[in-house]
Amino acid sequence: MPDALIVAHGQPGDPGPQQRAAEALAARVQVPGATVRGATLAMPGALDIARDETLIYPLFMAQGWFTRSELPRRLALAGAAGARILPPFGADPGLPALCRRLLDQAAAAEGWALSETHILLAAHGSGRSRAPAEAAQAMARDLAPLTVTCGFIEEAPFIADAARHLPARAICLPLFATRAEHVTDDLPAALQAAGFQGITLPPVGMAAEVPAMIAASIRAALSERP
Repeated sequence: MPDALIVAHGQPGDPGPQQRAAEALAARVQVPGATVRGATLAMPGALDIARDETLIYPLFMAQGWFTRSELPRRLALAGAAGARILPPFGADPGLPALCRRLLDQAAAAEGWALSETHILLAAHGSGRSRAPAEAAQAMARDLAPLTVTCGFIEEAPFIADAARHLPARAICLPLFATRAEHVTDDLPAALQAAGFQGITLPPVGMAAEVPAMIAASIRAALSERP
């Protein structure tokens, strides 16, 4: 039976909760004829279940250092150097349509016209790599012709600066794959500092449609195997 492994970053200081969250997500990803499991880089030994034949789905928002370098290195250390790594969650072909649906639903719930609503994409960014910011900017382009502003945790424009002068009719969509410290602590603090009056959605990775989206990508990858 083929197997797939959803790999998230996790939280090094407290790896248990995010490891359990990855396992819970994997349990909801239904791929007939395949076993889907979850792991985090932060949990010691979690990648040891991977094999050379394992399909790896990175639960990351960008094709950056972690997915290009650290994840392959860690898989090799776990004895799975031959494992095939798929594009990350942030590059999943179903993600732009999912983001648009989430925004449509949020605007409708407020009685707003989405075309007249300002969108704030809150993302990680990085002081070392352009990949995280470029992934958020690509999503902003995918959401055109909506009015979209990007703000970042780790680089300018920082979220507080990006949100400071937005109108009250605004929706903040956090482009994060999991609900970790950046979402629970850094983002609310930045929005409060900015006096943001709009609504804030859960991180996109927590959307109810995500397991089915991941399952579709895993099924497509498995179908390509000889």
